[in-house]
Amino acid sequence: MSDVKLSIVFYSTYGTNHRMATIAADAARDAGAEVRLRRVRETAPKQVVEAQDAWREQLEKMQDIEEATPDDMEWADAYLFSAPTRYGGAASQMRAFIDTLGPLWQKGLLADKAVTAMTSAQNAHGGQETTLQSLYFTFQHWGSIIVPPGYTSDAVFASGGNPYGVSVTAGGEGVTSEIEAAIRHQVERLVEVAGWLKRGRADG
Repeated sequence: MSDVKLSIVFYSTYGTNHRMATIAADAARDAGAEVRLRRVRETAPKQVVEAQDAWREQLEKMQDIEEATPDDMEWADAYLFSAPTRYGGAASQMRAFIDTLGPLWQKGLLADKAVTAMTSAQNAHGGQETTLQSLYFTFQHWGSIIVPPGYTSDAVFASGGNPYGVSVTAGGEGVTSEIEAAIRHQVERLVEVAGWLKRGRADG
């Protein structure tokens, strides 16, 4: 049984990252972690969102999920971020949330916590790897401990072979059973490493 507290922070425009985050939350609970599933606030103008049915409907679908706050970051022992790529980096809504975390960073409250990330893009070469790497650059500034899946399971190869984190080609088959298995592996690995770190600090 794990004593890890995990905050899963996601942004989703059309539903892919919402589904990925939900799978991750289920996997983390199965691994014994206490989980907060949080969505970042929509920052796009209301008229832009409402002009696209799929975007508006997805936002309505997520209304029962609490919005992420800095408290969710301070509370957690570990983090999982999931956001679509925009021009090779994380969606601006996710970056806007990250930009609120300066006070926690200045106090060192994001340091030494395990973190990993997932993403999606419309096509296979739409910036999936650079999005994950750009998030990891941010986590390095925090002093967090990056926990990528690497090539530590056959599930990574079966899902497309991205060692940086699960990535989904939203314009393809979407979240397949192979992708789901890879998400579960990445989360189980994160919870395991977070547990090592937490117990190490306690024994300290």
